[in-house]
Amino acid sequence: MLIKLEGGRIYDPANNIDGEAGDLYIRDNAIVAAPGENETVHRTYALAGKIVMAGAIDLHTHIGGGKVNIARTMLPEDQRDHVMAKSDLTRSGGGHAAPSTLAAGYRYAEMGYTSCFEPAVLPSNARQAHMEMADTPIIDTGGYAMLGNDDLLLQLIADGAEQQTINDYVAWTLQATQCIGIKVVNPGGINAFKFNQRALDVDDAHPHYRITPREIVAKLSRALHELAVPHPLHVHASNLGVPGNYLSTLATMEAAGGLPIHLTHIQFHSYGTEGERKFSSSAAQIAEAVNNHTNVSIDVGQIMFGQTVTVSGDTMAQHANHNHAHPRKWTCMDIECEAGCGVVPFRYRDKNFVNALQWAIGLELFLMVDDPWRVFLTTDHPNGAPFTSYPHLIRLLMDRSFRNDLLGEINPDAASASHLGSLQREYSLYEIAIMTRAAPARILGLTDRGHLAPGALADITVYHQHEDPEQMFAKPMLVFKAGDLVVEEGRISKPVKGTTQVVRPEYDPAIEKEIGRWFERYHSISLQNFGISDDEMAEGIGSRVTVHPCREGRP
Repeated sequence: MLIKLEGGRIYDPANNIDGEAGDLYIRDNAIVAAPGENETVHRTYALAGKIVMAGAIDLHTHIGGGKVNIARTMLPEDQRDHVMAKSDLTRSGGGHAAPSTLAAGYRYAEMGYTSCFEPAVLPSNARQAHMEMADTPIIDTGGYAMLGNDDLLLQLIADGAEQQTINDYVAWTLQATQCIGIKVVNPGGINAFKFNQRALDVDDAHPHYRITPREIVAKLSRALHELAVPHPLHVHASNLGVPGNYLSTLATMEAAGGLPIHLTHIQFHSYGTEGERKFSSSAAQIAEAVNNHTNVSIDVGQIMFGQTVTVSGDTMAQHANHNHAHPRKWTCMDIECEAGCGVVPFRYRDKNFVNALQWAIGLELFLMVDDPWRVFLTTDHPNGAPFTSYPHLIRLLMDRSFRNDLLGEINPDAASASHLGSLQREYSLYEIAIMTRAAPARILGLTDRGHLAPGALADITVYHQHEDPEQMFAKPMLVFKAGDLVVEEGRISKPVKGTTQVVRPEYDPAIEKEIGRWFERYHSISLQNFGISDDEMAEGIGSRVTVHPCREGRP
């Protein structure tokens, strides 16, 4: 069946198309070139004046794994108060801060998103994470496996293992967990917390292994580079939420030694200590460093005011913040001695000085980083805010007058301590298409999406043009997922199943002997039962695997 999307204004930054009127053709699951004279177009959508983009991609959203399920269980009121009723096409779901798998998939699709990536897959919990993502309808998914606090890696580094051994362990982990990238959370710090240490800065020695976070970041960055994995090391830096932590963030950038590195939810890592409250914005220093380091990319982790829940592998930070829980319940735990988990509900308030300044810091970062290819639109769902706040965030970036109106409503001391009011920049639709489509696809190595050239997967979103970007991005006119029309006028029209995106760097199988010995001594699961096969993904878990190639050459 051949479908024609006729006359829409196309925004396709990967192919340098900036709002030009044109036609797109879909056959089966892909975008194809214009048909020949004798080919029949079976369905035409007249889109004159409409905005056409590739399906949006969220490269950092917590939608699967133990911590998310704990949040759902901890907040039954969140499920009850935000119910999506069953329809002829959809099943019932619930939740706002921690939506169910069903609600998450439907809401993402209804906003024009077609691919989403869980950034914290604990290797020993990868099956459960993939089961949740497989149960999330419509969107394609993928995960980043967590390393950097597991005892085996720390022991290898402490023993002076060769870089090739580290590379083999990283590559084996990616294959065993069916993931597309590697994440490190508070490198070494979660493990140090188990030794009763409450802080670990970039150059502090671990209390047991006597290695530093800088060494961990350097080893993992080097491993991914040498393995040619497209996505650089995804780093949750040291000292999350701590005033003065911008220095740790700058040091983490340098730890990569010029190799590619991605710093995630960087708003939480951009704090200074100026002023009477000893809490200030260091967004300018961080943005300057990003602008000067072309190897560095970031996502912001923008906070929005209202109730949410913070979910993180950073036990150290979550324990430090548990007294701020709202409502008053929280949990922290360790899982298989591989990593931690902390769940703390939280409400951000616009009249609270710290919360208001956090809001401003995130927006400062968006507006001060020059290159939209290296800054990504996230709220670190649900830590900064639920992902459903993205349309509101886009309006803040595109509409300076609206942004300044809201700046005038927040805590006045925070407003006066911010540079936000002096920033003139307004994002264009082209730049929004970069940061939500083309750039995430490029940094993840997803050559089959994020663009609209022939051969691309037919993940396409069509918007009604509207003077209010929030209304426009909240309710697309049409959303195609792999050629299927899944959303019409902001409502699900055809629920489909997505696939799981992975990479498969090569490694020496001999590493499995060392891993096996470690498992026999310390783990509650055998090495034989640890890895997830393609057949299990497709048949047991319910999500077929799409393997994306590693880079052919080094940058």
